[in-house]
Amino acid sequence: MTEVQGPTPTGTSRPYRSLTEALRAHRVALENYEFITAVTDAVGISSFIDRGRYIEAIRRGEGASLHIGRTYTNGFGEGEVIMIGSTPLRLQPSEGREPYFFVTHPSEYPQVTTTARSMRPSTPRVSAPRTATSPRTERTPKPIERDYGVCDVCFMVKTAAGGCACD
Repeated sequence: MTEVQGPTPTGTSRPYRSLTEALRAHRVALENYEFITAVTDAVGISSFIDRGRYIEAIRRGEGASLHIGRTYTNGFGEGEVIMIGSTPLRLQPSEGREPYFFVTHPSEYPQVTTTARSMRPSTPRVSAPRTATSPRTERTPKPIERDYGVCDVCFMVKTAAGGCACD
């Protein structure tokens, strides 16, 4: 959990009509919406309030309110087990809000990518011959840098005409 926990800045406590509105306002990554919705449904949330750096999610029953940041959700109790689908969440101890625990949002985990080559069939690829649609233009060569010497009086580089600033 890399985001700062602390007192609420003044003047930012306003309720949101829905979780989607709150997540959009706090610019939470789209890939986290489904996960956060599942967490708040599992816990039971009655309202969402803007607290500046995070969204405060007030629980219907007992328990601390959840703090939903861009990369984490914080406020779970020690013995609390939250099931998303058939998988329990891996809760980690909170650094700034003891004795509570937090969970990291899926967008913060490294993505496992499969290469396109591993998904292709193993037949060899035959490329089509290239056709010239437009003539290739040659690059213009770099200009040749010439040394015109240095003035013995002012030590400035001489111009192509042989002059300098002291003439």
